[in-house]
Amino acid sequence: MQTVTKKLSDLQRPEKNVRLHGDRQIKEYIRSIEMFGQIRPIVIDETNTILAGNGLFQALQQMGRDSADCCVVDNLTANQKKKLMLVDNKIFELGVNDSNVFDELLRELGSDIDIPGYDEELLKALTANAAQADEILNSYGNLSEEKVSEIKTAQPRTPQPQQQPITPPQATSPTEPSEPTQSLQRFVTCPKCGEKIWL
Repeated sequence: MQTVTKKLSDLQRPEKNVRLHGDRQIKEYIRSIEMFGQIRPIVIDETNTILAGNGLFQALQQMGRDSADCCVVDNLTANQKKKLMLVDNKIFELGVNDSNVFDELLRELGSDIDIPGYDEELLKALTANAAQADEILNSYGNLSEEKVSEIKTAQPRTPQPQQQPITPPQATSPTEPSEPTQSLQRFVTCPKCGEKIWL
């Protein structure tokens, strides 16, 4: 294996990719690259097809980068390439965080908890002392003036459709045992889809 710099325009996305990369993940990838640079290579085969690192590739593209560090893996069979794509995604999932070490690292970071991939508000809550935790809990559920104003000026909800009695359909086959029926059944009509909802 060798690591080389390749133009992003020369790289090809695989025909099938197991991992889906949402907007939030790509945004966090970009934050990570901005903080630390490209810390791992994109893995490609001899045809420049990406075997591992599609999310990283996407992030670099969105950042307007024109090249990336790539690790070239050649002489793999078609099946080995597919296995490599599966391995890259699965083995990472098998690990678990050591919560004690995680807490220790957060304490060592102090107030510097801008970490790509993590919600900063959640990290603040995890690192809060007793007084800060009380403040977070006491502010929970409080609405801003803007939100209160928005609620006050909101349009009233559409009234519920009137219930309409109907007679249930009669059994058509004389051989089927008759079931006890109510003389009236009630339903409402869904205002969005028009379906009848039986009550």
